[in-house]
Amino acid sequence: MPDVRARATTLAELHQSGELAVLPTVWDTWSARVAADAGFKGLTVGSHPVADAIGSADGEKMDFSEYLRVVKRITDAVPVPVSADVESGYGLDPAELIARLLEAGAVGANIEDVVHREGKRVRDRQEHADYIAGARRAADDAGIPFVINGRTDAVKLGTDVFPDPVAEAEARITLMEDAGARSVYPVGVTSADQLTRLVQAVTIPVNATAHPVKGHGAGDLATLKKLGVRRVSFGPLWQMWLAEVSTDRFADWLPANG
Repeated sequence: MPDVRARATTLAELHQSGELAVLPTVWDTWSARVAADAGFKGLTVGSHPVADAIGSADGEKMDFSEYLRVVKRITDAVPVPVSADVESGYGLDPAELIARLLEAGAVGANIEDVVHREGKRVRDRQEHADYIAGARRAADDAGIPFVINGRTDAVKLGTDVFPDPVAEAEARITLMEDAGARSVYPVGVTSADQLTRLVQAVTIPVNATAHPVKGHGAGDLATLKKLGVRRVSFGPLWQMWLAEVSTDRFADWLPANG
């Protein structure tokens, strides 16, 4: 049974250190042990790769209890702090969400502003900030320095939804910082200019999604650090890369047709 308070403190201090933290995105105990044994100081659990691993689908289509059982197995299997992606909260109020995550040993969470179970409705800025604030209060009431990674899909949704997606993301991450997020996650950011603008908008770490081999659209790890990025995760990209490599190598083992 992990010491949740100690692990939460470790993760919170990592985010407050001013250093860049790489938190590989894992989906089962095997991937978690690989990443932890490699020396990473923390891990993230991704809803997308977990859904693929258990035969479900992303977009809050998993049974949340089943998902938390995966998270619990991961937190029990590694000695480092683990943050879990909970999409928009699976319809739970913030207090219940935090309580269930803590029971599973998670000491951080991605919480996004697209509510998939409601036809992919996008929460307005203040609604999402209020949800983040509720989660912050619940964690604080439990005495746990839980790391909320406030996610916005504004850039990813693009001009079909927002006239200026980057400006919308900037407004949202600012509100999330004020609401108690300890890092923010503007997904869909691809350029150095976008990252620089968003990094300068907040004082807490900005999370960028990178490919473990190809890096980020703005550059490699060293470049991201120079741009001020202080948190990197892989999303589903590590799992997808393993699938690509395996498919390519397995071709050598398929009997010739005919």
